[in-house]
Formats: sequence, C-alpha cells, structure tokens
Amino acid sequence: MTIVGTVEELRALYGESSEASIVKVTSALTAEYRQMIEASPFAALATVGPEGLDCSPRGDDRSVVRVADDRTVLIPDWRGNNRVDSLENIVRDPRVALLFLVPGSNTTMRINGTAVVSVDPDLTKSFEVDGKHPRSVVVVTIGEVYFQCARALLRSQLWNPERFADPKSLPTPGALLKAAKADFDKDSYDREWAVRAAKTMW
Repeated sequence: MTIVGTVEELRALYGESSEASIVKVTSALTAEYRQMIEASPFAALATVGPEGLDCSPRGDDRSVVRVADDRTVLIPDWRGNNRVDSLENIVRDPRVALLFLVPGSNTTMRINGTAVVSVDPDLTKSFEVDGKHPRSVVVVTIGEVYFQCARALLRSQLWNPERFADPKSLPTPGALLKAAKADFDKDSYDREWAVRAAKTMW
C-alpha cells in the first residue's frame, strides 16, 4: 500500500482548489445559506472528545435547527437512548461540525464551529412539542459556513426512489443488537420498537 504522508504530497496529487470552493466559505449565515439550513430537517453532528470522534444523526419535524442569529444555531436535544456521547464531548471539547441534508436537493450545507450545552429553562421550554421539551439545547456558534457541491449526492442517487433499499432485505435493529450480544432478545425488541418510539419521540 502506498500512503500519502504529507500535505505537500496531497497538494501535488490533487492540485489547486477552485475559486468557488474557497469564496463560498463565510463566517456568518448569508440570507441564502440561512434559507438552505432552515429547509433541512436532518443533520449529522460531529464532535470530538478524549475517547475520540463521534458523529450522530439529528432530526426534527421541521427545521433540524433554529437560527438564533447569523452566527448562532440552536439544536434541541430530543429524546434518545441517553448515551449522550455528543453532549459529553461538547462539555469537554467545544469543537463541532454539522452536515445538513435537504430532501430533494443535492446541495448540502456545512457548519464548523463551537458549541455549549444549555439547560436554560426558558430556552428548553421554547422548543416545547406536545407539552414536552428537550432536556438541553446545543448552542452552536458558527466559525465557518458553506455549501458542499452536489457530486456526492449525485453519485449516490440518494433521493432516487428506485435506488431505495427494501427494508425487508436488511437486518432489523433487533438483529443488529443480537449480532453484538448473542443472548439478546431480538424478536421482543423489534416487536416493541414501533410503539416505544411513538411514545418517546419528544
């Protein structure tokens, strides 16, 4: 295996970046960047901590984040499995990255910045849904924001329904858990999952 070991080798291999790939980066949301981000119901949140990296999905019924101002976005931490890997990382290392997907669009948005975990009662209550509110809100300060070119999504045909996987052809969550723990009761887990999720969405 031939391995690239220096930045200079990489630059020699790939050449110079295009002008568009450089000038698209801004330190605050433009009106157009805000429009794209507010259209996204899903984002991947990347964090880093002493144990290493973490990247977790974030989704909401409408926009996955609330834009507070042109340098700040807010992410409610809705119910999950209570592992809180992302939150543990943020309280120890504030660096974060976000990748936003907009269903039907091949353009993705990215934010790099820093974050804190807020439990301010007024802030958490402002996200209330069906009488419930998140236990915390991730407050992201934007360092840089930009869009990603469409090639990756075009190559993957991500939004092409003819390429969607048949869920029946894939392992169920229970099967995945049993593969990790041989005596896990996968049938009960799969049978109860839909009802449990519906009751704990918010």
